[in-house]
Amino acid sequence: MSPNLFLPLFLSLCLVFVSTAQRGTVVTELWCVAKNNAEDAALQGALDWACGQGGADCGPIQQGGPCYDPTDIQNTASYAFNNYYLKNGMTDDACSFSNNAALTSLNPSYGNCKFPSSKTVSNASISEASGTLGVGTDSADLSGSDGVAPPWLSPLIVALFLPFVLEL
Repeated sequence: MSPNLFLPLFLSLCLVFVSTAQRGTVVTELWCVAKNNAEDAALQGALDWACGQGGADCGPIQQGGPCYDPTDIQNTASYAFNNYYLKNGMTDDACSFSNNAALTSLNPSYGNCKFPSSKTVSNASISEASGTLGVGTDSADLSGSDGVAPPWLSPLIVALFLPFVLEL
């Protein structure tokens, strides 16, 4: 292999590995919600604890708040559980509530009631709480998408054309 061809090929392969490594991180939004099969009495007890001793901000689920719904203990408890989870380190233990809650990647927000989410990034030690993205259930935030081209396309193009450029 000629030296003029080896260097561009080597550099292109390096770009492929760097590009793939950077795109290997996955961002996931999580919410802590009441389990569907939890008993209403257990949810009420956990809700009372979360809003009291647990220190969750339960203002939005109080009368006049955007998440107030006295007829739906599932949604009410979910809001309090999620708030407690975000305030207390986003660990599995912070989303247990005596096994009456679980993590989900499905946004539980409804109507004017917006549940803040946690954002976790795999392959890194970054995690943060954030507001929900989009409005309603049919919207999507595409700002983090990689676009249409696969990550290996740019380095391949460089590898194919760089030898011609170097000979000029």
